[in-house]
Amino acid sequence: MLTHADIWRAIDTLAREHGLSPSGLARRAGLDPTTFNKSKRITREGKARWPSTESVAKILRATGASVEEFVSYLSEQGGGRPARRIPVLSYAQAAGSGYFDESGYPTGDRWDEVEFPKIDDPRLYALEVSGSALLPAYRDGDLMIVSPAAGLRRGDRVVVRTVSGQLTAHELVRQSALKLELLPLVGGTPERVLPASDVSFVHRIVWASQ
Repeated sequence: MLTHADIWRAIDTLAREHGLSPSGLARRAGLDPTTFNKSKRITREGKARWPSTESVAKILRATGASVEEFVSYLSEQGGGRPARRIPVLSYAQAAGSGYFDESGYPTGDRWDEVEFPKIDDPRLYALEVSGSALLPAYRDGDLMIVSPAAGLRRGDRVVVRTVSGQLTAHELVRQSALKLELLPLVGGTPERVLPASDVSFVHRIVWASQ
């Protein structure tokens, strides 16, 4: 699984490879110079603070680095983890039948493949955003990397599939034995509450290549 340390290591390495300090990298990307300071990586309560995908996208644009280059910095060796192919499908297509088995794992031969570093989830898959359905959270062409094995916490972005076959991306508000409370990623829409009996699976979005 991608860890807090992995992401911050990649940011530090990207800065170093381009002759910058973390503060200089933030400044070049048009961010507050303290955005990547080590003192901001853990909250006062001792909780891990993660960089946003928006800030990562900005530093990639500012340095001209590719997503692949950034991913290669995730390991301690700085050379990237061994890559493997994971299933990838259009987000719009994923609502169709025959793409997931009864356990919520990708199935069938209609998936394409994309390379991604090996992490501790053999069921990892990707959904490619098409069009403007998920703006402003995700744009056309973005890849959402989804992990069925990742634990779920309040505030996580998740992919939810209902028993009827509807597949949507939301922010998790609360999950209990009786219901699932979700906040749509598209602004201006109300909170959604689903009975647990109507939910086929909830998978966490662990990364997005924006």
